[in-house]
Amino acid sequence: MRLYLDFISINLKSQMQYKASFLLTAIGQFITAFTAWFGLYFVVRRVGSIEGFTNGQVTICFSVIMLSFAIGELFGGGFAAFARILGNGEFDRIMCRPGNILLQVLAPNMDFSRIGILLQAVLVLGFAIPSCGILWTCRKILLLCFMILGGSVLFFGLFLLQASFAFFTVESLQFLNILTYGAREFGRYPFSVYGEAVLKFLTFVIPLACFQYYPLIYLIGRETNILYALSPAAALAFLAPCVAFFYFGVHKFKSTGS
Repeated sequence: MRLYLDFISINLKSQMQYKASFLLTAIGQFITAFTAWFGLYFVVRRVGSIEGFTNGQVTICFSVIMLSFAIGELFGGGFAAFARILGNGEFDRIMCRPGNILLQVLAPNMDFSRIGILLQAVLVLGFAIPSCGILWTCRKILLLCFMILGGSVLFFGLFLLQASFAFFTVESLQFLNILTYGAREFGRYPFSVYGEAVLKFLTFVIPLACFQYYPLIYLIGRETNILYALSPAAALAFLAPCVAFFYFGVHKFKSTGS
């Protein structure tokens, strides 16, 4: 593990060599995310509520999805370069090293400029907590943390899943971005607003609703069934098949000859 921490440290130092570029990138992401929230905030404020969800409750949705995405992308966003790693022969070298393959791919490719989105999501969450009308208890605070943890792991799994397809296609499948960046966009609203069919898909296929919608309605008191509070566990469990598919791809990997 010390070796992988050294990889991460070296990666951070390399990104900080161009401090102005790093800072401007982080600030740009911070401002872009805030612009998206301002649009959402004033739309909901204008209409009053969306499917019975108040502005503060929608803001909770926004901040949870953005915070989960930012953490998931911080650790898994490097998978965007995975097709290049396969194509230029770098993965062949990784296969020859006596270490965990997945960590060797991740550690040198973490993008620390995502801290801009992370900071914005934390600030919006801090604004939403006192204004959402939820009577906060220790149990509900823990549930909120559980939602963010489940979402972070789920987004990491989605980035891993997208990268794993490159074993069979060589090139990255860009349409799969709908499951990551697309989910970040339409996850700003409670998933129930998109209809029952979409909600079922996001429950039983890609369990995005399990860390966003179901625990939210438990938090605000619409549901009292404890299963709604435990639903982020399904998002955590989603990582297992994604990791299994990645190592299946490793087993089937054939060098491109680069």
